[in-house]
Amino acid sequence: MTPYARRGVHGQTVEVLARRILGGEIPEGATLDLVALQSELDVSLTALRESLKVLAAKGMVDARQKRGTFVRTRAEWNLLDVDVLRWQFEGGRTSEADEALLRNLAEVRAIIEPAAVRLAAGRRTDVDLAALDGALDAMGEGGGDAAHAVEADLAFHRALLAATHNELLERMEMVIESGLAHRDRLVHSSPHSEDPVPAHRAVLDAVRDRDPGAAETAMRALLDQAGRDLDRLDDADDADDADDADDTADDAGDAGDGHVPDVSDETEGSRSQ
Repeated sequence: MTPYARRGVHGQTVEVLARRILGGEIPEGATLDLVALQSELDVSLTALRESLKVLAAKGMVDARQKRGTFVRTRAEWNLLDVDVLRWQFEGGRTSEADEALLRNLAEVRAIIEPAAVRLAAGRRTDVDLAALDGALDAMGEGGGDAAHAVEADLAFHRALLAATHNELLERMEMVIESGLAHRDRLVHSSPHSEDPVPAHRAVLDAVRDRDPGAAETAMRALLDQAGRDLDRLDDADDADDADDADDTADDAGDAGDGHVPDVSDETEGSRSQ
């Protein structure tokens, strides 16, 4: 699953259309007006059609005689495609579908990574340990830099899958990485998250000791911590929404309680004239 190259007008057009579809701006079942899109995006019809071919290959659009090009149902999209995952998550978590997909990916991780780390504990090499040590060291040296923390975490989990020496599991990092990167950006930009280093160190220590059982236990504890971080983010978002609603209600109340001027004097003056 090689990521789609994001270069030139063609690449930009693909990304714009993909994000509109994934964000619901162009809904499922909608027929695309190619002439209008060509004019809006200021691209040639050839470039637009080539871009749609990319999305068609990912199950997002299709074309039929008399109907034209239309958006397929979400159930038909290739949600495990690395580009579809990236397009869904880039730009922030903005919809219930994004949040649901993030939870689904967490469940996928919970199935794959505990089993993968058992293999890593039995198969790791000195080269694997060096990669894991380097990622863990980088994780502890971030100094609050969210981008640095994200890259260090991705490097750690990438190295863990590589340590299984299973080609198919190694390829899973392309699926897991998009959701993990998005989760990390949210978590490491928030003051509510736990320090990730101790949980990752426990995993690495068990892998170093060639202890599959301890490695699995440590990985499950790490994933539990990741779940708690997301729950705290949700709670913080809910609290912010509640505060905004209270502020709106207070503003409305202040406006409703506004002083009504006494116009009796003015009325009396008018009568005396």
